Amino acid sequence: MSMTQEQLQDKYPGASTDAFGDSPELANELATLIIAGKKVASCGSLQSWQDQEVLPQPGGYTLVLNGEKRPVCVIRTTGLFLTRFDRVTPEMAMLEGEGDLSLDHWRQEHQRYFEREGYFHKEMELIFETFQLVEIV
Repeated sequence: MSMTQEQLQDKYPGASTDAFGDSPELANELATLIIAGKKVASCGSLQSWQDQEVLPQPGGYTLVLNGEKRPVCVIRTTGLFLTRFDRVTPEMAMLEGEGDLSLDHWRQEHQRYFEREGYFHKEMELIFETFQLVEIV
């Protein structure tokens, strides 16, 4: 029996909730990668990160939602740092666990994502987050 979002909030007080990506399909895909242990990092534009009501903090928990907005796992932030799009390394791209794990794939898909978000520049600032899977629900 899976736990409800309310039960998870009781278990992880102060946890934020987040669906990765910008569509239900992408949220499902990325949540599956997290659960499989392939995705242990994510990034977002500094601008969109600053617009969030609740910001991830090292040591903080996030209830990861699928495309149907139901919690599927809990992650814990292990690190946050500022970088630029053009300074993402092959190792960082691999930590995101997407596609063929290459930097080329990462650049192509993230450029598309940021363009859909409304802004892209190769020198744009990003917040890069690393995390660990705590629980599958």
